[in-house]
Amino acid sequence: MTTASIVADIGVEEPQLPPKIAPTDRRKARQARALVLPALIVSIVLTQIPFIATIVVSFTTWNQLRPEDTGFAGFDNYLTVFANGDFLSSLWATVLITGSSVILSLLIGLGFALLLDRRFLGQGIARTLMITPFLVMPAAASLIWKFLMLDVNNGMVNVALNAVGLPSVAWNTDLPPVTIIVVMTWQFTPFMMLILLAGLQSQSKEVLEAASVDGAGKIRTFQHMTLPHLRQYIEIATLLGGIMLLQMFDPIAIMTKGTGGTKTLPYLLYERAFIGLDIGQAAAFGVITVVITLAVASIALRSLFKVFVEGKVR
Repeated sequence: MTTASIVADIGVEEPQLPPKIAPTDRRKARQARALVLPALIVSIVLTQIPFIATIVVSFTTWNQLRPEDTGFAGFDNYLTVFANGDFLSSLWATVLITGSSVILSLLIGLGFALLLDRRFLGQGIARTLMITPFLVMPAAASLIWKFLMLDVNNGMVNVALNAVGLPSVAWNTDLPPVTIIVVMTWQFTPFMMLILLAGLQSQSKEVLEAASVDGAGKIRTFQHMTLPHLRQYIEIATLLGGIMLLQMFDPIAIMTKGTGGTKTLPYLLYERAFIGLDIGQAAAFGVITVVITLAVASIALRSLFKVFVEGKVR
């Protein structure tokens, strides 16, 4: 009696051996790893080595005003970061400015995506013009809004307010958080619009036509069909936009200098390093900022993996 018959008689499944990997597949896998290896090495050199150096510096006492006092500080820099009230206020400013900019740019981008999803004369030109703000450098956009749009004397916004009998507003000094949110929303609305427009164009037109034939109005169709379809695209736009807006520095440095509740974590890091000249504390702020960014990025990458690799629709 063979082993297979004995296993069959006692009702036990015969163990399955792992499938053998063909030599051709192994060779292709080695070639793929060899092609990726140079890019991986360059990525490690450019990102991980500087980050490790930043971690090492964060445990040292290094103030450029007293270079002779450089030495090991332990966790003193991190304790100073959390004991200093600037960190919590900067964290709150980061959450407020980033969150408001993401929500506003997402809502406005959704509106523009719905408009540009329709066919009309000059549709291509309109899409190109709508993308333009996202292509402008953040520093250039900040200068445009500071001097051309929001200047207290000659800004176009104040000229429009004066034309209807309203007084001028010193946006950069009286409403600095609003100023930063407006600039960041203006620049990142096209980014949100592009992602949501891709989601709208991926929706089945036959299904929409069937809903229209069945008597469903545009509002009900959008609420019960389009919006659930856009859910994964809204999540991706929110997470990626949040990561990029979290790192925005130029508008704050150019327009408000961190005053009036606009001192975010990136600007606080800059202030400690180049104004306070305390490299050790700046490195500690940088490590904490990177940890927060990685926490947000991990959520974004998980969602991207589910959408593009597993093809899950929630």
